[in-house]
Amino acid sequence: MKQPHEKGKSTGLHGGTKGKQEMQEDRKPDVLKRLSYIEGHVAGIRKMVEEDKYCIDILRQTHAVRKALEKLEAIVLEGHLRTCVPEGIKGDREEAVIQELVQLYTIAGNSPS
Repeated sequence: MKQPHEKGKSTGLHGGTKGKQEMQEDRKPDVLKRLSYIEGHVAGIRKMVEEDKYCIDILRQTHAVRKALEKLEAIVLEGHLRTCVPEGIKGDREEAVIQELVQLYTIAGNSPS
Protein backbone atom coordinates (compact mmCIF):
# COMPACT_ATOMS: atom_id res chain seq x y z
CA MET A 1 0.00 0.00 0.00
CA LYS A 2 1.30 3.47 -0.88
CA GLN A 3 2.28 5.79 1.90
CA PRO A 4 0.46 9.15 2.12
CA HIS A 5 2.12 11.96 0.22
CA GLU A 6 5.00 13.51 2.12
CA LYS A 7 5.83 17.17 1.59
CA GLY A 8 8.75 17.52 -0.77
CA LYS A 9 8.34 14.02 -2.18
CA SER A 10 7.68 14.11 -5.91
CA THR A 11 4.72 12.08 -7.09
CA GLY A 12 2.51 12.39 -10.11
CA LEU A 13 -1.17 12.97 -10.66
CA HIS A 14 -3.43 9.98 -10.75
CA GLY A 15 -7.15 9.91 -10.07
CA GLY A 16 -9.73 7.33 -9.23
CA THR A 17 -8.98 4.14 -7.39
CA LYS A 18 -6.10 3.14 -9.63
CA GLY A 19 -3.28 4.03 -7.26
CA LYS A 20 -4.20 7.56 -6.24
CA GLN A 21 -1.23 9.86 -6.09
CA GLU A 22 -0.92 13.56 -5.59
CA MET A 23 0.30 16.14 -8.04
CA GLN A 24 3.92 17.15 -7.82
CA GLU A 25 4.22 20.02 -5.36
CA ASP A 26 6.18 22.14 -7.84
CA ARG A 27 3.46 21.78 -10.50
CA LYS A 28 0.39 22.27 -8.35
CA PRO A 29 0.67 26.07 -7.86
CA ASP A 30 1.09 26.58 -11.61
CA VAL A 31 -1.86 24.33 -12.39
CA LEU A 32 -4.07 26.10 -9.83
CA LYS A 33 -2.99 29.52 -11.16
CA ARG A 34 -3.84 28.48 -14.69
CA LEU A 35 -7.22 27.11 -13.59
CA SER A 36 -8.02 30.43 -11.90
CA TYR A 37 -7.05 32.27 -15.08
CA ILE A 38 -9.27 29.97 -17.17
CA GLU A 39 -12.21 30.36 -14.77
CA GLY A 40 -11.88 34.14 -14.87
CA HIS A 41 -11.58 34.15 -18.62
CA VAL A 42 -14.69 31.99 -19.05
CA ALA A 43 -16.61 34.31 -16.70
CA GLY A 44 -15.48 37.21 -18.88
CA ILE A 45 -16.72 35.43 -22.00
CA ARG A 46 -20.09 34.83 -20.33
CA LYS A 47 -20.31 38.55 -19.58
CA MET A 48 -19.42 39.37 -23.18
CA VAL A 49 -22.24 37.13 -24.40
CA GLU A 50 -24.70 38.64 -21.91
CA GLU A 51 -23.71 42.11 -23.12
CA ASP A 52 -24.06 41.11 -26.79
CA LYS A 53 -20.43 41.84 -27.62
CA TYR A 54 -19.11 41.36 -31.14
CA CYS A 55 -18.89 37.66 -32.09
CA ILE A 56 -15.32 37.88 -33.34
CA ASP A 57 -14.20 39.33 -30.00
CA ILE A 58 -15.92 36.47 -28.19
CA LEU A 59 -14.28 33.93 -30.48
CA ARG A 60 -10.87 35.46 -29.83
CA GLN A 61 -11.44 34.98 -26.12
CA THR A 62 -12.62 31.38 -26.51
CA HIS A 63 -9.46 30.71 -28.51
CA ALA A 64 -7.37 32.08 -25.62
CA VAL A 65 -9.20 29.75 -23.20
CA ARG A 66 -8.59 26.75 -25.48
CA LYS A 67 -4.88 27.54 -25.60
CA ALA A 68 -4.77 27.93 -21.82
CA LEU A 69 -6.45 24.53 -21.41
CA GLU A 70 -3.95 22.95 -23.80
CA LYS A 71 -1.06 24.33 -21.76
CA LEU A 72 -2.69 23.09 -18.54
CA GLU A 73 -3.11 19.63 -20.06
CA ALA A 74 0.53 19.60 -21.16
CA ILE A 75 1.72 20.41 -17.63
CA VAL A 76 -0.45 17.69 -16.05
CA LEU A 77 0.49 15.15 -18.73
CA GLU A 78 4.20 15.82 -18.35
CA GLY A 79 3.93 15.32 -14.59
CA HIS A 80 2.07 12.07 -15.16
CA LEU A 81 4.63 10.80 -17.68
CA ARG A 82 7.53 11.67 -15.40
CA THR A 83 6.08 10.16 -12.23
CA CYS A 84 2.98 7.96 -12.38
CA VAL A 85 3.94 6.10 -15.54
CA PRO A 86 7.42 5.00 -14.39
CA GLU A 87 6.09 4.16 -10.91
CA GLY A 88 3.24 2.12 -12.38
CA ILE A 89 5.52 0.24 -14.74
CA LYS A 90 8.03 -0.50 -11.97
CA GLY A 91 5.17 -1.66 -9.78
CA ASP A 92 2.46 -4.10 -10.70
CA ARG A 93 0.43 -1.81 -12.98
CA GLU A 94 2.29 -2.08 -16.30
CA GLU A 95 -0.70 -3.20 -18.35
CA ALA A 96 -3.07 -0.71 -16.68
CA VAL A 97 -0.62 2.15 -17.31
CA ILE A 98 -0.29 1.18 -20.97
CA GLN A 99 -4.09 1.00 -21.33
CA GLU A 100 -4.48 4.44 -19.74
CA LEU A 101 -1.96 5.91 -22.18
CA VAL A 102 -3.68 4.28 -25.16
CA GLN A 103 -7.03 5.60 -23.93
CA LEU A 104 -5.59 9.09 -23.51
CA TYR A 105 -4.08 8.94 -26.98
CA THR A 106 -7.46 7.93 -28.41
CA ILE A 107 -9.29 10.68 -26.50
CA ALA A 108 -6.84 13.19 -27.94
CA GLY A 109 -8.16 12.35 -31.39
CA ASN A 110 -5.60 9.82 -32.42
CA SER A 111 -6.19 6.18 -33.09
CA PRO A 112 -3.64 3.49 -32.30
CA SER A 113 -2.46 1.47 -35.29
